[in-house]
Amino acid sequence: MSKKLNSLEELANIKFDSLAPDFELKPIAEIKSEFQAQKLEAHFSNKGRAGKTVTIIKGFKGNNKELKILSKKLKQALGVGGSIKGEEIIIQGNYRDQLIQILTKMGHQVKRIGG
Repeated sequence: MSKKLNSLEELANIKFDSLAPDFELKPIAEIKSEFQAQKLEAHFSNKGRAGKTVTIIKGFKGNNKELKILSKKLKQALGVGGSIKGEEIIIQGNYRDQLIQILTKMGHQVKRIGG
């Protein structure tokens, strides 16, 4: 571990070139859908979540296993967390536009709802 910095003068000597580059999304073309094309809705919400923003995907018709597989693919593509409640996929953060692009490339029709 490096030396502890105690003053602002010591902070001025830090080199930021060695920091990791910004996170990049996987190319959308690499993500393929195993499911039949469906009409989905992409919602944006922060209600009931202590002000934290989430993106909700609604309208997926399929069994619970397929829903989990789709959710996992979306979360991995964006590098974020999320969950499934009922028949909704909840993705942490405001990723509605990116999710619309990804799902469209998978062959789904996605409608942007709200905001």
